Amino acid sequence: MKRSLTYMGAAALTLALAVTGCGTGSTGPVRAGAPASGLREPGSGTEYAQLYFVSPNGLQSTAREVTAPAPPQQALDLLLKGPDATERSRGLTTEVPPFHGRLAAQAAYGAVDVRLPAPVSQMNGGGGLGLSQIVCTAANARLPGGKQPPDVTVRVHEPGYKTPWTVRCDAAGNVVPIPGH
Repeated sequence: MKRSLTYMGAAALTLALAVTGCGTGSTGPVRAGAPASGLREPGSGTEYAQLYFVSPNGLQSTAREVTAPAPPQQALDLLLKGPDATERSRGLTTEVPPFHGRLAAQAAYGAVDVRLPAPVSQMNGGGGLGLSQIVCTAANARLPGGKQPPDVTVRVHEPGYKTPWTVRCDAAGNVVPIPGH
């Protein structure tokens, strides 16, 4: 009998705690900083070029307002200008090396050809994040074919190589080779 009263007391205590909640009162809205930014407002009609810059945590995309959907060449030209003042204030930088010559991009159906003016993969660190910035920015530009950016084939033509190497930019902003190409 004593044991069943103990179990009943424990059950009653558990039920009482569950009913009272976690102790958080109703406080209403709490101001917690600026509203979210960098995302497109649905139906706004505003166009953005998605550029990739370097943050302390690796590659990060940012939306730069443009007057019309940006094809790969326009997106890369914006990338080469580097982060603007707002992007720099968020800690974004660039590791795209300075080029002597034109970094060129040409859109194709679901693909883009990027022609590097210098052998970037042989530079310090194999091009590193700078090369990833170029590939991901090109893959996220306006292309014919309606493919999602992770499905866009980027063919990188680099001086000193007879054939281009083919890669993709995955959803996390990582450059990955395409097997069999």
